[in-house]
Amino acid sequence: MGKKINRTDRIAVITKMLVENPNKIFTLNNFVDILSYAKSTLSEDIDVIEEVFDNFKLGEIKSIPGAAGGIYYNPRLSDEQIEDICDELCTLINDKKRIIPGGYVYMNDIFYDPNILQKIAKSLAAPYLDMKIDFVVTIETKGIPLAIMTANILNIPMIVVRKSARLTEGTTIQMNYITGSSRRINTMALAKRSVPKGAKVLFIDDFMKAGGTAKGITDLMKEFEAEVVGNAVVMSTKEPQEKLINDYYSLLEFDGIDEKEEKINIYRKDNKLIFNHKDNMDSDNN
Repeated sequence: MGKKINRTDRIAVITKMLVENPNKIFTLNNFVDILSYAKSTLSEDIDVIEEVFDNFKLGEIKSIPGAAGGIYYNPRLSDEQIEDICDELCTLINDKKRIIPGGYVYMNDIFYDPNILQKIAKSLAAPYLDMKIDFVVTIETKGIPLAIMTANILNIPMIVVRKSARLTEGTTIQMNYITGSSRRINTMALAKRSVPKGAKVLFIDDFMKAGGTAKGITDLMKEFEAEVVGNAVVMSTKEPQEKLINDYYSLLEFDGIDEKEEKINIYRKDNKLIFNHKDNMDSDNN
């Protein structure tokens, strides 16, 4: 860069780089190369950004000490922010125009709206931001946009499990699983080269009833010698209370439709799963 830029411009550039690349580690040298300022000056700029983000609850600017360290943006939401997003979703969903005969709710406009999806993805990613996760995995098709958003926030790749094998994906592992609600046998397939041995994955989906799909994903990952370390869904049903998986994180709880009153019974799920084990991020996360 030919000419020096002022502090306001430096802060704007650094902030843009951090926010557009959540959980990606930047060293001070990265900013030196772009802005042509001393590390001490840039450190002061970063301190300002960190204070602003903290004051306005915009997430966290985290520092990693050491020669291989740096800083990264953690788009963490507060509990209050997640609750506000859940309440907003409940208001959006609880519209009688969404009721479809047969006890279904129309939600395509929500799951294909980038602005809404970003809020949902940040909420779903919240408990997993400090965990060591290698991949986000989902099953086609409605969960794909949400999984992509969540993977972006966690700064990891996304894998799509197919409902049938694709010739273009080469050798696949296929498995039958039983849905927990209807007891219907379904099939899922995944390319053999998709998941390396020992990988840790986070399963993301839009809806959970009895947890049959989540259990199927868990069993499929075992075939790859990989581990599902979390299951996160936008909405889970109140019944059955006992799911086929033990641990899951859900934003909303669905308790059916009162077609006579034209009301969708959707609530914020207060008993959200909170993870106590946290792995520190290191230089391998970039």
